[in-house]
Amino acid sequence: MFNPTRDQARQFLFETWRKRRASELLTPLEDLTAQLIEKHPEYHDLLGDPERFLDQDYQPEQGGTNPFLHLMMHLTIEEQISIGQPHGVREQFARLTQKYESEHEAQHAMMDCLGEMIWQAQRNGGQPDAAVYLTCLRQQ
Repeated sequence: MFNPTRDQARQFLFETWRKRRASELLTPLEDLTAQLIEKHPEYHDLLGDPERFLDQDYQPEQGGTNPFLHLMMHLTIEEQISIGQPHGVREQFARLTQKYESEHEAQHAMMDCLGEMIWQAQRNGGQPDAAVYLTCLRQQ
């Protein structure tokens, strides 16, 4: 399993956006990532300036969204949907898409649950629990 460092993940986002703007050939993963970035114009300037933002910290206490985490969570959810794991995630995505009338907004709702699952795993010192995630999705 590929487990990039924070800087590697950020470099991937910076480089993908650079390649999209330069109309260079993208891998399928880069193309998907570029499509997600295009849906977030508020991050375009940031992703166009890696020297300034590579080391930027985003603390929860500051109240802002970490744009890198946000985009990587989108990618995680896209992968979950594409492979149907955890079991039931596709159905919840379809239900949330209908509820919010937007795949993008459905994914934003799913991010809350993904974050909750990760937070609980970290708090308990264990592995992420798909049951926690799916229960949260059902309550959305």
